[in-house]
Amino acid sequence: MEPIDLDRDGTRLHALWRPGTGTPLVIVPGVMTDARGWRHVAAAIAGPEPILILNRRGRAPSGDLGEDYSVETEVRDLLAWLRHLGAPVRLFGWSYGGLIAIEAATRTAAVRQLLAYEPVIAPFAAHAIPALRAATEAGDLDRAVQVVSRDISRTPPERLAALRDSPAWAPLRAWAAPVAGETVALNAFTPDPGRWAGIAVPIDLIIGAENTDTEPYGTAFAAVARLLPGAAVHVLAGQGHLAHVTGADRLGRLIGDLTAARGASLPG
Repeated sequence: MEPIDLDRDGTRLHALWRPGTGTPLVIVPGVMTDARGWRHVAAAIAGPEPILILNRRGRAPSGDLGEDYSVETEVRDLLAWLRHLGAPVRLFGWSYGGLIAIEAATRTAAVRQLLAYEPVIAPFAAHAIPALRAATEAGDLDRAVQVVSRDISRTPPERLAALRDSPAWAPLRAWAAPVAGETVALNAFTPDPGRWAGIAVPIDLIIGAENTDTEPYGTAFAAVARLLPGAAVHVLAGQGHLAHVTGADRLGRLIGDLTAARGASLPG
């Protein structure tokens, strides 16, 4: 995939671009990952359509979160990318990226299809904010990763210990730096139920079977689904929240199938 940059009000925004023909698919990752972490999913999405994977702010080489960071900041970043593309798009978001994608879809006519994997919504992980802030302010990113993994994602101790001894730990430390700010922003955001319910494009919500009806991701998913009454819900068997890591091929194929199925019926 090709690197591509955009400047928004002096902040560098970075993304990865797969050239192609047809309606572009824009992927908005959530926390504790970056654009590179979604390359395997993109590779599994069949078809000639272009794909843009955002490297949201807080992840090098994109700029920092910045002062007064909020969900609104992320939505405006995403809208800037859509203006840059200058064409109708399909929009996919994962976790916090799903929240950003849904809110952006209420602000523009450029979105022709909206997809989200386990989008989160307030209240979510608010209990972890003090510990995340303390770890980040102390520069203890190892501790920040532990808080995210143990106190939010509920990773079992033995799995967390194995993770710390693996090569995956180093990038997790870097991705943990903005999580406190992102979690504060998530919990400060309240959607407008009328605008969300009024999204007039096809919506596909996906949940991993392991998280159905469970906290924290299944309950957050259910709350989002209630605000999007016209959405179709799909269950990805054998997967949890990290399907882009544990089932990248399967998630990519599902996204491809859903975009292909909607292709003939897209409005506009």
